[in-house]
Amino acid sequence: MGEWLWLFRDPNAQWILLGCMLLGLSSGVIGSFAYLRKQSLMGDALSHAALPGVCIAFMLSGSKSVLLFLVGASIAGLIATFGIGYIVRNTRLKQDTALTIILSVFFGFGIVLLTQIQHSGMGNQSGLDKFLFGQAASMVPSDVTIMATISLLLVGACTLLFKEFKLISFDPGFARGMGYPVAFLDQLLMFLIVIAVVVGIQAVGVVLMAALLITPAVSARYWTERLGVMVLLSGVFGALSGFTGTLISASGNNLPTGPLCVLAATALFIASVIFAPRRGGLAKLLLRLSVKRQVTSEDRRSQGTRERSIV
Repeated sequence: MGEWLWLFRDPNAQWILLGCMLLGLSSGVIGSFAYLRKQSLMGDALSHAALPGVCIAFMLSGSKSVLLFLVGASIAGLIATFGIGYIVRNTRLKQDTALTIILSVFFGFGIVLLTQIQHSGMGNQSGLDKFLFGQAASMVPSDVTIMATISLLLVGACTLLFKEFKLISFDPGFARGMGYPVAFLDQLLMFLIVIAVVVGIQAVGVVLMAALLITPAVSARYWTERLGVMVLLSGVFGALSGFTGTLISASGNNLPTGPLCVLAATALFIASVIFAPRRGGLAKLLLRLSVKRQVTSEDRRSQGTRERSIV
């Protein structure tokens, strides 16, 4: 309990807590649309594709600037997005195959660059290996300010374009018939996913960022049939995951914040699978038992009716 009280009193810890909560909020909101459009693997591919962008930004600038890392990772993510689209449009390969190709090539290239940097003269000071699994404790207030600003912009964009993203998620043909620029909206949504992935790689890492993007959305889907409520719940679940992971990380030594946030999101997912009111396993079990009792009762009544008719 003392460590948790320290978390609320220490200014640096407060910044980290705020950053992780806003990261979970924005990831949950934008991840809802990725999940509904059956693009769950897109976040995984884009997070892995961001690694070479981070490495190249460091090699060109020679400084560990989070803003430059965000620019480099965003450019790499956009190139990966266009690469996936090009493969799908111009070959017979399916999207999952294109995602795997881009993920493997970009991540392999990033590992090569990372190895070269770590063996260079300034590799020990770069700390780029922390971007693989994240290190939220290394964030300073300026990093958190950038993360918070971008997270709020992502949530604001999804709020303003909620109707348009809803249309292209469920019926892009109808949206095209209504005159909406479906291709532009599709690329814009991909760009927002890239930004959401890039902004979280310092805290969660390129390996686990996809989990924080999709898991809250999947958990929220168990609780409601309405998209607006699902997006809201997904954001709340993401923020709660960031809050819980940071608290647990502060309660002991050598407890990584990013992986604990992902584990907290997984715990919420398991709870949703079990306790959700209509889709949860417990609700389905109770429904089956209720139907079984009803069928048994009807069988007994029909059997009693046949016996009385025979007498």
